[in-house]
Amino acid sequence: MTGSPLRLLIADDHVVVRAGLRALLEGAAGLDVIGEADSGEEAVRLAIELAPDVVLMDLRFAGAERGIDGVEAVRRLASEAPGMPVVMLTSYSGRADVVRALEAGARGYVLKAGRPEELFRAVRSAAEGGFGLAPELVGHLVGQVTSPAAELTQREAQVVRLMADGHGNRSIAQSLHLSEATVKTHLIRVYRKLGVDNRTAAVTEAVRRGLLELG
Repeated sequence: MTGSPLRLLIADDHVVVRAGLRALLEGAAGLDVIGEADSGEEAVRLAIELAPDVVLMDLRFAGAERGIDGVEAVRRLASEAPGMPVVMLTSYSGRADVVRALEAGARGYVLKAGRPEELFRAVRSAAEGGFGLAPELVGHLVGQVTSPAAELTQREAQVVRLMADGHGNRSIAQSLHLSEATVKTHLIRVYRKLGVDNRTAAVTEAVRRGLLELG
């Protein structure tokens, strides 16, 4: 993506928040905001119309009882625009909210109170097919076997945790002092044990099963 900025769509019901995000994102190298939505429905419509590289989606919209929330918007995009990366940008950090978003198909979950660098990293990771969680959430991930009957080994859980933090195979290999071939072997085993076929699904399923727990 060198030389071509990432095209972003912001979906949030607060005008001031959208303005602040636009200024922040467009002040960063390689990022360009191409549209804004103030509801879940509009987010879906504009995402399909504009085909951004990444959608930044709020979790809850004012008046959502008359429309759809961010999770349902993610779910619809997964169906109507498969493969479009969505990063949740929200104030809510509860386990149930995170799991709902991941199960719907979100590729990242970042808190509005976090540092700008965390948002930039999640956006770029999602655009490259990776996955990113806010450090506040990743810090509570338990990278170990939760019971004798748990399916993941300690090393496999470490690999999944690093994936949740947006690391690619090379970075995981460096962090764990392994070869990339060994990391790929661990991923194959993780996918088989969890019954998934991609990185995002592996993280989501590990969280859902409680093999990686959000506090």
